[in-house]
Amino acid sequence: MKYFIIAGEASGDLHGANLIRAIKEKDAQAEFAFWGGDQMAEASKTEPLKHISELAFMGFVEVLANLKTILANFKLCEKHIQEFEPNKVILIDYPGFNLRMAKHIKSINLPVIYYISPQVWAWKENRVKKIKQYVDQMLCILPFEKAFYQKWNYETAYVGHPLLDVVAQFQAAVEKIDNAPIALIPGSRKQEIAKMLPIMLKTATKFPNENFIVTGAPAINESFYYQFQLPDNVQIMFGQTHQIMHKAKAALVTSGTATLETALFNTPEVVCYKGNYISYLLAKQLVKIKYISLVNLIMDKEVVKELIQGDFTAKNCIAELQKLLSQQGRATMLAEYKTLRTKLGGVGASARAAELIVGR
Repeated sequence: MKYFIIAGEASGDLHGANLIRAIKEKDAQAEFAFWGGDQMAEASKTEPLKHISELAFMGFVEVLANLKTILANFKLCEKHIQEFEPNKVILIDYPGFNLRMAKHIKSINLPVIYYISPQVWAWKENRVKKIKQYVDQMLCILPFEKAFYQKWNYETAYVGHPLLDVVAQFQAAVEKIDNAPIALIPGSRKQEIAKMLPIMLKTATKFPNENFIVTGAPAINESFYYQFQLPDNVQIMFGQTHQIMHKAKAALVTSGTATLETALFNTPEVVCYKGNYISYLLAKQLVKIKYISLVNLIMDKEVVKELIQGDFTAKNCIAELQKLLSQQGRATMLAEYKTLRTKLGGVGASARAAELIVGR
């Protein structure tokens, strides 16, 4: 069977790669074409038709500034699907692009499978109407999503969170170390790194006896990071994000999937976010959730501290990091992480998703 997969971000590339491997185990004749990244390329043994490094636009202002490019991408993706002639199309998160593509795919009578639901429970809830109309099968990864969709009389499948598989595989192969660093995770896009990293680096200067490691995003050239002044106790490492999360004693993490990854690696964290001011004001009016981190959303309480926009300062980061480095602060957060893993269920999300996709 032929599968066309669309992922537009680093997290989608990770989960798309694991899904490809799981589909291969259930469909020995599987062929893949995809928009994605290096991990999906490795899993499928083929190159992406469009790389995620050319697709990540975030924020209202940023999308408007790149509207011409985004519209050209829609046309290109339609062309790639037509040329590949897939049996099924799998959309992975990336809702601004993928929901529009779902409409087109449905119009040419191809099955539309959505893996990793858009966060319609946070904002743009009316998008559910489009999902009901254009998506044949929605595979959810968060425990509260199935109940959310049921309110709209739309049946979904809950497969569990694929990060549990990633973390379990990694922890089995790599041990924790004694001389642990502190991780600085400034994001995967240039615009957010430019906002986040300078404040994280300023924080590091106040802990001269600690070693800090910046996680370099795979789609960003190394030279981009060296425009920032690195204190003597900070180094940058590329292609080792999970190793760093696993080894770290604490972390400053930009809001996104990385907040949940860090928690599942049992590393105490502070969640940070600072974006374009106009985009932030618009989002504040539209977003209907109490928290920005997946950890807090799943737990429905503040487990990890969130420093957002004006609260994201070096002074606040220093104070929160000091709490995490204390024995009590660490123990309290790790106890909450244990409950978090229980809520997310067991490993096997990729295999469960593949079974539903191949068997449909």
